[in-house]
Amino acid sequence: MSTATTTAMAYQDRRGILGTLGRDGLLQIILIANTIIMLAPIVIMVFSAFKTTPQIFASPFGIPDFTQVGNFVKIWTQTNFLRYLLNSFVVTGTSMVLILTLGTMAAYAIGRYAFTGSNFILMFFLAGLTLPLKLAIIPLFMLMRDLSILNNQLSLIFVYTAMGLPTTVFIMTGFIRTLPNELEDAARMDGASEARIMWSIMLPLVRPAMVIAGIQNVVPIWNDFFFPLVFIQNDDLKTLPQGLTTFMGEYTTDWGVLFSGLTLSAAPIILIYIVLSRQFIAGMTSGAVK
Repeated sequence: MSTATTTAMAYQDRRGILGTLGRDGLLQIILIANTIIMLAPIVIMVFSAFKTTPQIFASPFGIPDFTQVGNFVKIWTQTNFLRYLLNSFVVTGTSMVLILTLGTMAAYAIGRYAFTGSNFILMFFLAGLTLPLKLAIIPLFMLMRDLSILNNQLSLIFVYTAMGLPTTVFIMTGFIRTLPNELEDAARMDGASEARIMWSIMLPLVRPAMVIAGIQNVVPIWNDFFFPLVFIQNDDLKTLPQGLTTFMGEYTTDWGVLFSGLTLSAAPIILIYIVLSRQFIAGMTSGAVK
């Protein structure tokens, strides 16, 4: 091999390395910029929770005195925030239990058993992804009125369960179908029932998919404002998004108290994501390693 050829190959290798480093650097810049864009509103919200209304307008981006917790004391003692928080936990928690239980059972039946109409049932669930329930708000309102559960938390739970099942069945069915059949066959040979196979063998294996389905549904349910506004009128039954609007007056608004309420309402979801982040990432990447 001549010296010119060797020099040319080295030059091409160097260009390839520089090109790779350039792409990686650009990708890192994009990711850092995206992180800043996503975190900036949260940081401003938390900072504003420790400021008074004049301080917020005078220095919206300034670092506050974190020892000033008057807004949190006020929202905890002088408002109905605790009731709103409890209502959100009840509605969201009950809805998630129903979504994950019913969705997992339906996905297991569709994904592991071959029967006539299984594909139709799957398509029926997937059709729910294309039909937003907000378009059917008038029939839903009439239905809740006829069932005598208007101005009742059951109306929200039923609606949220119906909203969450299509996504859950879609995610869980795809994940369950990737599991090896040998696990079930071995359990059947040992005399395990179908229910025992599902709950004791398959359920632990699909936990990452359940975390994905849970996070996919818990965030919109926790943050939903539309359906509580339509179905709930009693102040003692309002959820957090609806209840926080009571802190906004027609002429004046205590923005410090409002931002402290927003911070407290966002904290549970952020903590849940942090706790379940490892399983969430494992579920997202499981398809790439199988």
